Amino acid sequence: MQAESDLVSRSTLPVSSSQSGKILAKMFFGFSVATASITVVAVDASAAGPKYAGIVIDANTGNVLYSENADTLHYPASLTKMMTVYLTFEALEAGRITLDTPVVFSRNAAMQAPTKLGIGTGHSVTVREAILGIVTKSANDAAMALGETLGGSEEGFARMMNDKARALGMTRTTYRNPNGLPNTAQMTTARDQARLGIALREHFPQYYGFFSETSFRLGSRVIFGHNRLIGSVRGVDGIKTGYTRAAGYNLATSVKVEGRSIVGVVLGGASTPARDNQMRKLIAAYLPQASTRHIASDVIAHAPAATPDVQAASARFADVSHGKIKNDETAEAAEVRQPSSAAAFAAVAPKSANPLLAVKPAQQRSVSEDVAATDPSDDRDEDEIDTVTTASTSKADTKIVKLQRAEKAEKTEKVAKASKTERDPAGWVVQIGVSSSKDGASDLLDAARSKGGKALRSAKSYTVAFDGGYRARFGGFEDQGEALNACKALKRAGVKCWASME
Repeated sequence: MQAESDLVSRSTLPVSSSQSGKILAKMFFGFSVATASITVVAVDASAAGPKYAGIVIDANTGNVLYSENADTLHYPASLTKMMTVYLTFEALEAGRITLDTPVVFSRNAAMQAPTKLGIGTGHSVTVREAILGIVTKSANDAAMALGETLGGSEEGFARMMNDKARALGMTRTTYRNPNGLPNTAQMTTARDQARLGIALREHFPQYYGFFSETSFRLGSRVIFGHNRLIGSVRGVDGIKTGYTRAAGYNLATSVKVEGRSIVGVVLGGASTPARDNQMRKLIAAYLPQASTRHIASDVIAHAPAATPDVQAASARFADVSHGKIKNDETAEAAEVRQPSSAAAFAAVAPKSANPLLAVKPAQQRSVSEDVAATDPSDDRDEDEIDTVTTASTSKADTKIVKLQRAEKAEKTEKVAKASKTERDPAGWVVQIGVSSSKDGASDLLDAARSKGGKALRSAKSYTVAFDGGYRARFGGFEDQGEALNACKALKRAGVKCWASME
């Protein structure tokens, strides 16, 4: 069987108007094409749906050892953070920041959806801690804070990301934020992410070791990572996991064994185990085919660094302490009120030919399910919220979202009026989360009751509609102490909750 074997280009050549489209395409994608015989690894049906894409590149030579839908557009999810870290490494190498430079969390950074480090507005961590938070926990707040520090704003950093992507030959990638939370314009390909993975290793060997870390200590907490291949597959030294419902389960992996070196990318996996198993198969099949001889020059050219706007970021953070969140419920309500980026895109471009965007979005998970991902004992991937659009969402999208919000508010008001016929418990209640649907809130209550045991034996479960969805609550507690004890029991069982007066 014949397949492509591409060598990543290391220079840009002038092309005359008379030259053919094949030569122009070769320059545009940054690959020269040769033919080689390879082994094919079948994609397990359980590993991926119609969104699957994969690629394996020999990092020593740039040859493509395996590819499937490698140039199909996909949402990157947290693979986005690879570029955030790349630009951070670049700033470190240039001496513009140090590993001990404070990274101050703006209100925007602190409000990012889980997973996150949970650093409050106006507080800071070091650059070292921010990088570790990104490569282990895939912390969305740390990525945003780093991006704002280097670029002066989310939008400013996105411009830096796109400039660097073009410089590295990532011709089909568009960035809109530093962390990969849903934005319909933020797209990439398996080939582009493999290029970035190789660039991280080649350009910053002095810092690349961060990607091998599986945990780190932040104050009194130990933060654990998501990458299950590190330590379980010989030679794996990083790089990054990613997940949103729209993207599926993504993974970029670097492997070095006895002089052979590959970078593999899997996009659109059906689950964490399926994605990881597919990557294991790719490593087993294609690592033996990789060359033990590194080519004389870099596989991917090291382009000049842009200057991070640290001064602008410092000025912008001068008054960040004024924008604090009052309590957890306010924070959750704020997150759930964010519009669905998938819905916004569908309204803007309902006839998109992109098969990924044409897929009907899955039912939204509740915010409390997403918050649960911040627990180190949780073994799911990251970024389980698709109810968030970022500050870089276009004005056209924003107008559509406002209309959607108005329609949703009207519908929710009708639901709330209809539910008034049912009397909800008064006094002390325990709230366990917020969902975008009543059924979702009921599911949360059922799951919590099964874990709450005696503490919830006499409690009444009910939902409360508000303009962002439904609150899931237990009522009927005689006093504050009883409600607090029930909440403590739930927390011991791994259920997030808080007690309050109705």
